[in-house]
Parts: sequence; C-alpha cells; structure tokens
Amino acid sequence: MNEILEHLTHGEIEVSGRLVDASNATLYATSTFNGEELPVIYKPIAGERPLWDFTDGNLASRELAAYLISSYADWNIVPPTVMRDGPFGIGMVQQWIEIDESIDLALFYRERDSQLRTMVIFDSVINNTDRKIGHLLPDSSGHLFGCDHGVTFHPEDKLRTVLWQWAGEEISESEKDQLSSLLEKIEMHTTELEGLLTLEEIDALKFRTSRLISESSFPIPSQEWPSIPWPPF
Repeated sequence: MNEILEHLTHGEIEVSGRLVDASNATLYATSTFNGEELPVIYKPIAGERPLWDFTDGNLASRELAAYLISSYADWNIVPPTVMRDGPFGIGMVQQWIEIDESIDLALFYRERDSQLRTMVIFDSVINNTDRKIGHLLPDSSGHLFGCDHGVTFHPEDKLRTVLWQWAGEEISESEKDQLSSLLEKIEMHTTELEGLLTLEEIDALKFRTSRLISESSFPIPSQEWPSIPWPPF
C-alpha cells in the first residue's frame, strides 16, 4: 500500500482520456514512477462544478477524507488516494481499479454480501449522498472497492444509496468494536482531517459514528429526502 501511495504521490502523470459520464472532470491517466506505470484517476479541483448543497471545501478533499476514514478503520474500501499537483492543477489522484467483468453489478448490489454490508457502514459514517451501483468496484481477487466519494461528509443527514438490504437490522458487536476504534482514530487524526473538512463536518462525522454505536442498527431510508441516488447506476 505504501508503495502505491508513493507512486501516486511522486509519479509523472500523463492524461490519456476522460470519463465522459462524469459530471465533473474525471480523467484517466498513467502515473510513471521509477520506470513503472500505474493506471490512475485524476480529478483536478479546477474541473469541479459548484454544488448548491456543498458550499464549503471541494470534491477532491472529500475524496481524500473518505480514503483516510476507510484506512483508519482498516476497511480498505477506497482505493489508494492522494492529493497532489498534476497537468491541470491540484487534484485527487487515485489508483484505477480493474473490475471483474464477470460480475453483474445489477444483481450483485442486491446481495447480502459481507463486503457490501461493510460498505453500508462506511457510507453511513461518511454520509455518502451518492452510492450508485456503478460506484461498486469488485476486482478479480474478490475484493470490493468503492469510488466517487466527493459528495460526502455533509453536516446534515443526507444518506442516499442503493444498498438498503440491511435497513433497521442490528449492527454486530464486532462492527461496533470497529466503529469504536474508528472513533478513536478520528480523534487522533482530527488535525489531518481539518485540512480537508470543516470543523462542522468533522463534528458531524464523530456524531454519526457515535450514533451508529449507540443505536446499534443500520440506518433506514429517510422520508424527508430521496433515499436512492438518481440515476441509480
């Protein structure tokens, strides 16, 4: 993991394409470091569109914050991610994940898979407003990654996801232990997060994590805002 982060941080980035379905500049690129190439996604801050409900910060910083939360909890959900300069300015650079094309995501997202369950907890912690089917990245080794975490960490509850199969069910003791450990890590790394999120967002992050522990149950869909992102894929 450290080698990949070093590669992402110090490699020479060459952009070769753009993901045309993305609403913000999402560029496919290659990072070359010590003669080795690594496919990456590069999202420059300059290519972001303003969002009416996310008036503070930027998408790239929240993407990095999501990676840090995944790392603090040892969930390994978000691919290795850094913030750095690139051909179009400062932005997020993340390892590209080749998904297992044999998996039908339209069927997979409905399963009661343990990795999907962990992703639900992760999304509940970071307050993900955009967990779509296409943001699930199962690779050929059987590991599940997730991508596109720019619209997260809002202080108000805004969870929108296609993964509601555990809604209202009990969170296990081992999962609560993970959340308790995560809460301690967040406290330890508050200064690191302050460079990416507002103080209000960090306080809300801590509150959501504590609430999951105390309520001991998975969130249920809200009746006050759409609970599924559109389009869902």
